[in-house]
Amino acid sequence: MIILAGCSSKSAVSTNGTSGTGVGTGSGVGSGTGAGTSSGQGAGAAVETQNVDQKLSTGTIIGDIFFDFDSSALSDEAQEQLKQNAAWMQSHPFPAVTVEGHCDERGTDEYNIALGERRAEAARNYLVTLGVKSNRLTAVSFGEEKPFDPGHNEEAWAKNRRDHFVTK
Repeated sequence: MIILAGCSSKSAVSTNGTSGTGVGTGSGVGSGTGAGTSSGQGAGAAVETQNVDQKLSTGTIIGDIFFDFDSSALSDEAQEQLKQNAAWMQSHPFPAVTVEGHCDERGTDEYNIALGERRAEAARNYLVTLGVKSNRLTAVSFGEEKPFDPGHNEEAWAKNRRDHFVTK
């Protein structure tokens, strides 16, 4: 049900010691304070109508969450989506889920891999606090190597600053 597009010779960094290949986008450099947008709602609101949700066989949606520039902080919208994702995961205890952290193209490859990992871990940790068993969740960073939108403007970057959820 999941179609992955693009190729890359770069490897994803996983927090559980595994690696894979992929493509993505990353956010810039800095302290992770969310500079670049005026509120925690910026990126999520900008792409709300084009959310890159996955429809599963049950008709339920595991939705992506979005981040402000240079931030791994979970906005109110992201927390709400994670609550919906956790509810589905708790009622369907079998599939494992990979949380893929992505960034926009700004910043170095190394910085974006680290930022993508912080984003994936933030979502993973929040899901665990909501009752999802940690052994079902894997956090992986693709940095800037797997963009959802290949554009080079704020609209594209907002779509690329995300966590994507893949069921196994």
